[in-house]
Amino acid sequence: MKVLLLCGFVFCSLAINSAAQPHTIFLVRHAERAGISGAAASDTRLSAAGRARAQALANTLRNATITAIYTTEYRRTQETAAPLANSLGIQPEVVFADDTSTLIAKVTACRGNVLVVGHSNTLPQIIRALGILSRITIAESDYDNLFLILPDRTPQFVHLHYR
Repeated sequence: MKVLLLCGFVFCSLAINSAAQPHTIFLVRHAERAGISGAAASDTRLSAAGRARAQALANTLRNATITAIYTTEYRRTQETAAPLANSLGIQPEVVFADDTSTLIAKVTACRGNVLVVGHSNTLPQIIRALGILSRITIAESDYDNLFLILPDRTPQFVHLHYR
């Protein structure tokens, strides 16, 4: 409930400041991946818990006026974005996980609100490239982080959790 209230406050602030802010960038790690036996496969799908979390993300961001969604080439990021993309009628754009410069160029050129679905090792790089100097660490077991960046001369950074 607290997260929803905080999200509501942030979204209201975004609406009030929409003339001053070009857009808001929402960033999440992919949801929980399916169990892996043996060596970790590089392109695993989401687990049942991951699919539920992807739906929770869609519910959380359904009124955030997202106009573009970026995922990596991996199924788990695409499946995380799918419920929101389907509900909004947006076709997510795939940008390779190791191509941070292309992603940053696309995100900063976008005039609407953007969702980026990445990985525990790529999101800290993306956040830093967007001007946030805070040290961000995402543990292998963390799937509920929701980062918001409000671009400006000095970008504003908000770190929330969703469930």
